[in-house]
Amino acid sequence: MITLILADDHPVFASGLRAVMEAEDDLEVRGVAATGEEALRLALEHRPDVAVLDVTMPAGDGLTVTARMRGAGLATRVLILTMDGGDENVLAALRAGAYGYVLKGADGEAIVAAVRAVARGEAVFGAGVAGRMLAHFARSAAAAPFPQLTEREQQVLELVARGLDNGTIARRLGVSGKTVRNHVSSVLTKLQVSDRSAAIVRAREAGLGGATE
Repeated sequence: MITLILADDHPVFASGLRAVMEAEDDLEVRGVAATGEEALRLALEHRPDVAVLDVTMPAGDGLTVTARMRGAGLATRVLILTMDGGDENVLAALRAGAYGYVLKGADGEAIVAAVRAVARGEAVFGAGVAGRMLAHFARSAAAAPFPQLTEREQQVLELVARGLDNGTIARRLGVSGKTVRNHVSSVLTKLQVSDRSAAIVRAREAGLGGATE
């Protein structure tokens, strides 16, 4: 029997997904969460074989939850099931420790097959995602120090760690000041630090921000 938890903040989708899983004799849903915090609590409580997580949820996104589960030493394997097939989120999910990434457009049979594959320890990527992963693995990119961050958030944190202000970072990256503020806010949340200074300390301890400007 494969035990599961599901996490999605859309009740109708979550209910439908649960029904699909529970229709299978070898799958058992132990709980359904609507927030990241609740998903982590369920994972720690039930220690399921597989956690099926959305990326975008209140009180902790799926990528942060994945990283925190891994940090807690859980053997639970994560399957990301989301509408967002963007490269940054896919690669961030891999860095955080997810075993699979499937888009919500997949049918129930494909999702069930992905759950079973992840439970066996296999890597699973849905249609439109596998090609990006092949390209990613073809590059010998160095592991990021904060796997829960997207590539853009990693870039912003690196520049913050160098002591650059938001305006300078915006000009450097060719984005608006508001976009930088949003990225910084997301970084603080994902690193679970209270302010910019604490983020700088964490970043520099991890080896970022070596060059000051």
